[in-house]
This record gives sequence, C-alpha cells and structure tokens, in this order.
Amino acid sequence: MNYCERTRVCHSLITEEAVKEALRADKGSGAQLVSWKIKDFTRKGDNYVALVTSVEAEYTLGGAGGQVSYVIKANPCHDAKSYENVTHAIFLKEADFYTNLLPHMNSVLQAANVGVLDMPLCYYSRMERKKELIILEDLRTRGFKMFDRRKGLDIAHAKLALKGLAKLHAASLLLQERKPESLKAKLLNRPWGNLVEGSTNVLPILERTLDTSIIILSKIGGYESSIVWVKNVKAKLQEIFENDVKSTKYHVLCHGDAWNNNMLFRYSDDASPAEVMLLDLQACRRVSFANDLNFLLYTSLTGDVRKPNLDALLETYRGRFNAVMEAGGAEGEGRLSEAEVLQEFRSKNVIGAIFTMMIICVILLEPQDVEELSDHKDKDIDELFMELRKKALDMIDTNPLMRPRFLAVFDEFIETGLIPA
Repeated sequence: MNYCERTRVCHSLITEEAVKEALRADKGSGAQLVSWKIKDFTRKGDNYVALVTSVEAEYTLGGAGGQVSYVIKANPCHDAKSYENVTHAIFLKEADFYTNLLPHMNSVLQAANVGVLDMPLCYYSRMERKKELIILEDLRTRGFKMFDRRKGLDIAHAKLALKGLAKLHAASLLLQERKPESLKAKLLNRPWGNLVEGSTNVLPILERTLDTSIIILSKIGGYESSIVWVKNVKAKLQEIFENDVKSTKYHVLCHGDAWNNNMLFRYSDDASPAEVMLLDLQACRRVSFANDLNFLLYTSLTGDVRKPNLDALLETYRGRFNAVMEAGGAEGEGRLSEAEVLQEFRSKNVIGAIFTMMIICVILLEPQDVEELSDHKDKDIDELFMELRKKALDMIDTNPLMRPRFLAVFDEFIETGLIPA
C-alpha cells in the first residue's frame, strides 16, 4: 500500500463507538455524541510505529452543546507482516502505561503535592490485534506544539525536557516503593529490540545504521579510531542491551524514546518555552535514568549547545529529581549526588551514541524526503536502507546541519576517552 491507501485503512479502525467511549471518559457519562470527523494533521515522515491523526467531535451535555478534539494513535496497517507481533507489543506497552502506570504515578505525585506527570490524558484504548487504537487528549487545544526536529533544542527547551524526564523517573521509584509489583511486567524489562519473545529481532536494523555511520566516517576521513569503535559496538549490540536491563540502584521507568519529536512545548507571551509534554511511551522500559539523558542530549541537541552546558543540564535534571523524591518522602539514599549523575551519565554514553547514529538521518531529512518503513513490503527493506544510506551520504555534502551534528558526538567521546584517540 502507498501512504494514502494505508492512511485510509487506518482511518477505518476509528469507530463511532470508540469516539463515544472516549467522549464519555472525558466529559462524563451524560455526554452525547452528535457528530464526528477525522482530521489529519501529521505529514508523511511524522508517523513511524503508529498512524497519528485526530478526531473533531460535537456533543451535548446537560442541554448545552460543545466541541472537542482528540488525538488518535492507530495500528499503522503496514505491509511488514514480520513486525506484526512487535507492533502489537508496542501498543500493549503504551496502552498499559497510559491506563495503568500513569494514573498510579499521578496519584503518588498528587499525594506529595507536586502535581502530575507532563503527559496527555488517555480516554480510550482497544488492543484487538491489527485494530489497535489509543485515543488521547489533544494538547494542541492547550497551546502545545512540536519543535522543529531538524533544529537542536536550546537550553531553555532542553531544561524543560529534562525536568519532565526527572519527574517521570522519580515518580516511578516512588510508585515502586509503594507497589513493588507495578513495574515487573515483562514488556518493561526486556532488552531493547526484543519486545516479544520469539519475534523478529530488530537489532539487524540497528546494525545497518551503524554500518552507515562507518561509511559516513570513512567518507569524511580522519576518524579511523571512531570507525574501529563503531565496529566494536556493532559486534556487542546484543550484549550491550542485555546488560542494560540488569537491575541496578539507578533503574527507573524511562521514556525510552526521548527525542524532540516526542515532546510538545507550550510558550509564554514572550515566545519562551513555558511547559513541556512527553509523548509516545511505546518504548518505555526499566533501565538506568542515564539512558533517557543520553538519548535526549545526543539526539536532540547540537554539540555547541550540549558540550559547554552539560554540567548545568545535568544539574537541572538532578535538582528536579531530588525535589520530587524529597516531596515523596524518600530518604537520603533515594536522592542523587552530582557525582553520581555525571558518572552514571558517562557510563551510558554508548547508548547516546547508538541512538544518535540510528536516527540522525531521519532527524535532519526534509519531511517530504523521509521514507517510511510502512511504505515498503518486507522484500524492500534492504532497498529502503540503501536509499536512506544514500541520502545520509548526500547530506554530508548538501545539508549544512548534518556534518557538525554528526561529528560533534564522536569528537566529544574522543575527548572524554570513550573512543580511544
């Protein structure tokens, strides 16, 4: 199916009964649906593991009329049948987060008088295989909007994002203290790339992106030690991710996909960012808090912003984390020292490097140039990666954002000693 055909199939998954249930969950049992329509607002290249669209509805309640809109996440209806089990697992994980974990964590935070997590409300979920559907609050009605993924976050945006992640991490620990069984679900404790036992392992996809990085570094020249390092990382990918889920004192519930496309920002009258909302929890899992920090700071900031401000950014995270833990009644050992945050962050730098290499091309491509996996049948996957590799290599010479953004990661890790000089 091409993109338009696939979109039409996805639209057919959105039923009137689902909209009615979401409306009642949002407005109360007395709300009566009058009419509704689907209104797409995303573009090709914005949707990866789900189709994201919206519904606008008119309703009556207590004799008065009203209008409301919801954001919809639907099964992507792609032709890649080998990933059907992974798609289902991703929806199960996100639905469980919104309908189970999020309310419990918000209750813990409210009891501590620190508000709720910076995330949308969920009004409906349906997990029937191939018909998965999640209906969420439409944050656009509250003034939230997406930051241009091709631009690196500035300090103000990055600090808001770090505060949102810190609150999530701390809330998960406070919940675990009160309900130890709440974070033991298998889906939350599997290594990255192995969502479903016996399903297709997606590590080969990641290996191909590392191969592309090796080719890019070879084309640029002068990064021989980095090439050797990337080859070594590629050979140890499975080991890296298996070790990543082994429990330590720093394990929390991480977002798992914390780059700027999975965040919305609200702005003050002076155009400064005032609030953040974290989206897309389909990759959430229990690992070190430093995974989210590395993911965010290396995929979503340019080197000239990240490097000179790293200490201040990590301290922003630590300050919010400790404040939430203290409000929740955590003892001294539940809080993080400055040295602990930096040491744990550096210990997970390889995670930041891996995921930067994985998505750097997609981040910097023009939206109309992004090729979606869902547009290709299984037999075309190799062709898709060759096309993405070609575009990445072209971008080194044609896109002024690509070379400095890509090389800054390797330059920093050479300087810190992660990559031998």
